[in-house]
Amino acid sequence: MASLNVYSVVVVLFLTCGAGMATKENDQIIKENNCETKMGWPCVLEAFTSIFETGSISNKCCGELVVLGKVCHSTLVKRTLENPLFKDLSPATIIAKSIQTWNNFLGLIDSPSPST
Repeated sequence: MASLNVYSVVVVLFLTCGAGMATKENDQIIKENNCETKMGWPCVLEAFTSIFETGSISNKCCGELVVLGKVCHSTLVKRTLENPLFKDLSPATIIAKSIQTWNNFLGLIDSPSPST
């Protein structure tokens, strides 16, 4: 049983090591803007899947992402790309998907409702 606990700690440390390796600039932006507290965990997962894999984001999470703000959104994406777990991803592709996702959400929010 003790070996399972040690293994769990090693896995958690491995998964979180990228956050510690983030640039000081990104960490400062995230801290100053309270970026990590503005979205609920389910919406964080939806946004991550949409940008780093293939998926869609609900309207509720779209709203949370826009409230998060573009600075936080962009900085969190950049910090995620710094994580060694994502070293095989193309930063240009991920950033392009991130921008596309952001613009799609702004379009949904800025577009007039059908009843007006």
